[in-house]
Amino acid sequence: MSVITEKGQRLRSDILKHLYYRKVLSLTELSKLTQKSLPLVTSVVNGLINEGYVLEQGLAPSTGGRRPLMFLLNPNHKKFIVAIAMDQLITRLTIYDLSRNIVLPVQLLDFNMSDESNNVDTLIQFINKSIHKSGIDRKHLLGIGIGMPGFVNAEEGINYSYLPVSDGSTLQNYLSRKMQLPVFIDNDSSLIALAELHFGEAIDLKDVLVVNIGWGTGLGMIVNGQLYRGSSGYAGEFSHIPLSKSNNLCSCGKRGCLEVDTSLLVMTEKSKKALDGGAESRMKKLFKDKSKHPGDHFLDAVIYQDPLAISILSNAAFQIGKGLATLIHILNPQCIVLSGRGARAGKMLLPSIQQAINEFCIPRIAEQTTIKLSNLAHDAELLAAASLMVEHSQFE
Repeated sequence: MSVITEKGQRLRSDILKHLYYRKVLSLTELSKLTQKSLPLVTSVVNGLINEGYVLEQGLAPSTGGRRPLMFLLNPNHKKFIVAIAMDQLITRLTIYDLSRNIVLPVQLLDFNMSDESNNVDTLIQFINKSIHKSGIDRKHLLGIGIGMPGFVNAEEGINYSYLPVSDGSTLQNYLSRKMQLPVFIDNDSSLIALAELHFGEAIDLKDVLVVNIGWGTGLGMIVNGQLYRGSSGYAGEFSHIPLSKSNNLCSCGKRGCLEVDTSLLVMTEKSKKALDGGAESRMKKLFKDKSKHPGDHFLDAVIYQDPLAISILSNAAFQIGKGLATLIHILNPQCIVLSGRGARAGKMLLPSIQQAINEFCIPRIAEQTTIKLSNLAHDAELLAAASLMVEHSQFE
């Protein structure tokens, strides 16, 4: 591919990515976002219209001047993305079109990533079954984006914590070879931060911390408008800050980690222990329903304002706030977004987190940071898994 052709392909992909994230843009806006001349952007957009990727939407609403023509991705263009969100216990899969519409309802797989009987081939069977169920021809799939917990090196496509591959290849290459599709993987908390940057509370912000409250407690960091990964890709291991006063062993093998006080699994176990000790709570009835994970029942109890659930959540949220106080002093973020599965608890999270920040932060620094609840919540990782594929796609 010549340099000119390569640059043209890169601009073409960049325009499609910006339309994917922003949905509707004018030629002038695309020119500013891509930092390319208006005539060049106009030429590429016209080519994308001829290919069926892009549609004219019409004129923008009047603001007093000449109304610009607006463009968007064609929702009827047959290009789709498989998005997979894995946590330690449950794997979710959906398929999006280029307008971020769901074309396959979310599919669920009970997949305990710590159970050796659940290997990478189990995941492949689940993906193949879901694609078959969608009825979509595989030639119309751009590829597969996967978010997963663990020490993930996104550049090399390796998860050092889960899903070892027996043939010596990387997890990403193994999946791509078996699926005969492009596959990209990344850490779940990093992807959730990207989802907030592109679609949620961090849009147009430069410095943001995104807390992933789930079966573990993760963190994604946006620094100067971009995901910060650190020198070797493992920045953001918030859950392993040694703030716990308990002697409980963390999944990382160390003691004293924040996660042993703050994960949804720990909160759920504390609830069960309190019930066994005679405490009264609606969770006693909820936990009998085996159709949902007890952690989801715990969150339901919080939403129902069950006193025991709220008390346990408040203690965990205070510890999260204590950890965030440390990060505020170091990074001075504009905003902290509470995201992930646990964000379903909503405003119940805020008082204890804010109390800890008030108690442990220097006021002049703390008052510069706002705490927000994600409006994406549990959908964040699926949206980001799809955008992971968009970031790497050449849209051929």
